[in-house]
Amino acid sequence: MFRALVLALVFVGGIVADPQLTNDLVRIKPERVLSVLEKLGEIGKTPDGGVSRVAFSDADIEGRRYFMKLMKEAGLAVRVDTAGNIIGRREGSVAGLPPIVLGSHLDSVPNGGKYDGALGAVAGLECASVLKETGLVLRHPLEAVIFTNEEGGLIGSKAMAGALNAKTLDVVSQNGKTVRDGMAAVGGDPGRLAEAVRAKGDIAAYLEIHIEQGGVLEERGVPIGVVEGIVGIARWDIMVEGFANHAGTTPMKERRDALLAAAELITAVNRIVTAMPGRQVGTVGRIKAEPGAVNVIPGKVEMSLELRDLDADKVRTLIERIRGEAAAVAARTGTKIGFAAIEERTLPALTDERIGRIIEDAARELGLASHRMPSGAGHDAQSIAGIAPIGMIFVPSVGGISHSPLEFSKAEDIEKGVSVLLKALFRVDML
Repeated sequence: MFRALVLALVFVGGIVADPQLTNDLVRIKPERVLSVLEKLGEIGKTPDGGVSRVAFSDADIEGRRYFMKLMKEAGLAVRVDTAGNIIGRREGSVAGLPPIVLGSHLDSVPNGGKYDGALGAVAGLECASVLKETGLVLRHPLEAVIFTNEEGGLIGSKAMAGALNAKTLDVVSQNGKTVRDGMAAVGGDPGRLAEAVRAKGDIAAYLEIHIEQGGVLEERGVPIGVVEGIVGIARWDIMVEGFANHAGTTPMKERRDALLAAAELITAVNRIVTAMPGRQVGTVGRIKAEPGAVNVIPGKVEMSLELRDLDADKVRTLIERIRGEAAAVAARTGTKIGFAAIEERTLPALTDERIGRIIEDAARELGLASHRMPSGAGHDAQSIAGIAPIGMIFVPSVGGISHSPLEFSKAEDIEKGVSVLLKALFRVDML
């Protein structure tokens, strides 16, 4: 009887009148969240329990079809925009307000895990389902968005933010289709991409929940990560040129060994990046030596360099120091070392401080500890930050494992994260 009386006070013509009371009474259904995650995990399931639902594949199309059905059942009006993004909308009570967007993706890396991306998609769906079941109406419209081809370079979210390079449409995706053909295959129209673009002010706020994909939260025993921002990513191709010669007849002191120079530079990258205070990271993830014979001194090495941090100035400082070290290595080894920046540089994207505080408060009200942290991986939120205030929630990844069939987040952590998202949604609606 008391609960019914309180609900009567909360609802006025189906509109939320007191967000605090609503937050105290409205709950997600964790069993429904887990059930949908499990069913999605069957679409594109690999023999070792992973998921291969790469963008534009048959599995991706099947997953999208299944999810659109669930969105309609949750009372959302569903459409596919010209970039292939799935948008489910529930109208708000105040005319003219822009929507609050809950976004994520369904596509996976080859033989990835079943939580990356899917958790955010299912969490947005759960929030819509709760609104439908309770009859609650937000002041703002609510949009649950499934972005196209996140794993292939944030394609759908870049298109929505008006930041998709036209050349990207001709890039061949993991599925073998070009991005252009893939968009068309999932119901988009790449010839009319301008219609998918949202301007600044078109979105009131963007919220995304994701598995951490690292081990910080688990190590600290904290269930909720409040993301401060998504790191910028800068990449270079590095060419080391020495002189290929006979490995048996060339004295050590006369060699111009490109691989030796590359090895010195790789250790220098590690030393330089770790010497500077902060959470920046640097990686040499690809290396190729030529001619690649056991009895020939390597004459040429191609290698990659990637730097990530929330501070673009710090990245610039790091690359200057690495270039200086490269010059010293080249002089010592008699080689030439050149750097070629890769065009598609991703700038850091900071989250909105107000939304960050709301997420922290939501966690606290639920009795949950939280930890502020950067995201070292890219997310669709990074694109949307260019047009709207963003907030991100992380939940722990067991063992810090992601992009793997071993990727796993505990049921209780998923429940906590989605509960925080729902509570934060009501608070953001009142901004």
